[in-house]
Amino acid sequence: MPVRQARALATTLWGFLRRFETRALLIFMAAIGAVWAFFSIAEEVAEGETHAVDERLILLFRNPADLNDPIGPRNVEEAVRDITALGGFTVVTLATIVGVLAFAFHRRWRHAAVLLGTVLLAEFSSETTKALYSRPRPDIVPHGAYVYSGSFPSGHSTLSAATFLTLAVLISSLEPHRRTKALVYVLALALLVTIGVSRVYLGVHWPSDVLAGWCLGAAWAFLAWVVLRAVGGRTRG
Repeated sequence: MPVRQARALATTLWGFLRRFETRALLIFMAAIGAVWAFFSIAEEVAEGETHAVDERLILLFRNPADLNDPIGPRNVEEAVRDITALGGFTVVTLATIVGVLAFAFHRRWRHAAVLLGTVLLAEFSSETTKALYSRPRPDIVPHGAYVYSGSFPSGHSTLSAATFLTLAVLISSLEPHRRTKALVYVLALALLVTIGVSRVYLGVHWPSDVLAGWCLGAAWAFLAWVVLRAVGGRTRG
């Protein structure tokens, strides 16, 4: 390669790398770490190393005298079903459509594209890994919600983490006030945590399914932050 072309390539590469400050590189490393954590959990699950802990944790949400009875009164059970629906395909789809349209109306095309792309990729990765691992659903307690796919990873946990964390990232990038930004992230984290716990409470997922789903969904959200920064979407604070 001629010296002039080599210098031009080096200059272009350096210009690209300079667009990523330390925080962006740390977020990118966090995404890699989340993917590594997902596959580490998957390996432990495949070897049966998580089964004892999974059983112990799922039984914490059951009446020891009657495993058909989740802890708490009936209204708690109904509330948990309402919470788990927030991570379902219908609600996530509606939230994505509303978010994409809201960003588009404000001419935030990059934000709209990043949200749509992240959710679609999270859904694809969830369904692909479910088919790949084909883990059976928990069978030690009755299911408190309808299930029709594999157990690993939790699709509700994956989609809620990817969707609500990405929304938090996108909203935060446009919000100048730190308290509001903090509130957005706290709400997103509260949603994904309660949705994940609800899946274990209802007996439709092992805890390791939920943990893996959080890792996979968070990885997509972290990558969404990096992509937004790379394509020129400003991220505040």
